[in-house]
Amino acid sequence: MLIDTHAHLFAPQFKEDTEEMVKRAQEAGVKWVVLPNIDSSSIEPMFQLHQKYPDFAYPTMGLHPCSAGGDNQRTLSEMEQYLDDARLIAIGETGIDLYWDKTTLENQLQSFRRHISWAKETQLPINIHSRDALEITIDEISRAQDGNLSGVFHCFTGSPEEVKKIRDLGFMMGIGGVVTFKNGGLDKVLKLVGLENMVLETDAPYLAPAPHRGKRNESAFVKIIAEKSAEILGESFVHIKDKTGENALKVFKK
Repeated sequence: MLIDTHAHLFAPQFKEDTEEMVKRAQEAGVKWVVLPNIDSSSIEPMFQLHQKYPDFAYPTMGLHPCSAGGDNQRTLSEMEQYLDDARLIAIGETGIDLYWDKTTLENQLQSFRRHISWAKETQLPINIHSRDALEITIDEISRAQDGNLSGVFHCFTGSPEEVKKIRDLGFMMGIGGVVTFKNGGLDKVLKLVGLENMVLETDAPYLAPAPHRGKRNESAFVKIIAEKSAEILGESFVHIKDKTGENALKVFKK
């Protein structure tokens, strides 16, 4: 089955055509989608989307690192109240983003470490964002890994050495639209990632795959990502979709 393990379908970009967008995804063969939370303002629309599509769109709880640069303790405490909610399928989106602002690293680290604790407490997988910070996020997970952490390094674009470290940690790597980019570089490491260690994602509405690059992304496009991955790995589309679907079922405990 096709599963989109990372899509912000509750985002304002989908406000005008949510129903049509979900229908397109289902027609493309997408069985279900993981909804990574962003901040306090996205909690309500995320749960509303899940309520409308309870067997298709599954919520998570977390504070995106780009929203974690300031005094985030109050927001995190508010989010903590949701951790017992049976609707949650994961912790996140969390991690480190040094692309926009390197001065907020300490606050981002404090937030990331709190999310790691939540993942251990709830035994939910953790959805990790790492932009210009893969070494840092790997190190944080390495220090915390005691056999009680699992999850996905979302939007993976790392090196062969980082592939090995993530595999050794028992985490999956999220393969998204970058795999279709002409100079994205992901094609060079995809065989090292291996089918056993990858799940598919869109990061909708961002990072649309070619030929839609630069336009709004949506979950239906995960099929394009699966097709390109099949081409690179020399596997059939059916095998890619089924194996990555099995991996998603395993990591998200569905």
